[in-house]
Amino acid sequence: MTSAGRFAPSPSGELHVGNLRTAILAWLFARSTGRRFLLRVEDLDRARAGSEAGQLRDLQAVGVTWDGGVVRQTARGPLYAEAISRLEAAGLTYECFCTRREIQEAPSAPHAPQGAYPGTCRNLDPAELEFKRSTRPAAIRLRAGAAEYTVRDLLHGEFTGVVDDFVLRRNDGVTAYNLAVVVDDAEQGIDQVVRGDDLLSSTPRQAYLASLLNIPSPEYEHVPLVVNNDGARLAKRDGAVTLQDLADAGTPPAAVRDRLLESLGLPAGPLAKALAAFDPNSLPRKPWVWSGP
Repeated sequence: MTSAGRFAPSPSGELHVGNLRTAILAWLFARSTGRRFLLRVEDLDRARAGSEAGQLRDLQAVGVTWDGGVVRQTARGPLYAEAISRLEAAGLTYECFCTRREIQEAPSAPHAPQGAYPGTCRNLDPAELEFKRSTRPAAIRLRAGAAEYTVRDLLHGEFTGVVDDFVLRRNDGVTAYNLAVVVDDAEQGIDQVVRGDDLLSSTPRQAYLASLLNIPSPEYEHVPLVVNNDGARLAKRDGAVTLQDLADAGTPPAAVRDRLLESLGLPAGPLAKALAAFDPNSLPRKPWVWSGP
């Protein structure tokens, strides 16, 4: 299968300029290395009616194109179930009945971040398991055999992060993001993942899971975010940050695209022009502050 990069938005609302900047970067990384560029809608959770169509329009409006059809996670349940079955057969899963509040209030391992799973349900005896099954449905967790895992990122170098017994399938039957993204990338032939650096901390979990499934880890590039004037991650509440908002304020999509390219040190104009000048080594390493239209 030909190698590929991808952009994978969640259809939970309109894309803002931070999302569009990351999409442009993912497109540039893929095209500059001769890869296909795929679009995957991560709609397992938080889907809002009409969001997907609007997101596709906005991507096209700034010049981001993709190869083939759009893939949606909600159509891929059998792939996720098969991966979990493989892990179960290897003794690498267990049922968990903890609520979020119970996990947050439980003591964590000494070096684990707040919210890392402390292993409460890891070794339930048969009687405890039977009782808990009668009280609430179970989530399926990974029985991790490592406390940390190291990945290599083109922009950040080696990064070591915590690996805990993270959820593979929620207790409502929905596949968890960390499993779905690993299975999807492998099945689609995606060997280059470009995304915001707020997701770097979760990457060791995904790479570790890929190793258990005998899946090669992709090449990672976690790019700086767009932030507001206070240094916080950009959000819709920060005002005119979507293409529609900006168009209403008199800034057309082409001008937004040019501003995003200029923030990356690339020439304004069609993305093909930026592609000719694209050099990953010259990319900014710090967040970019969006100061409004």
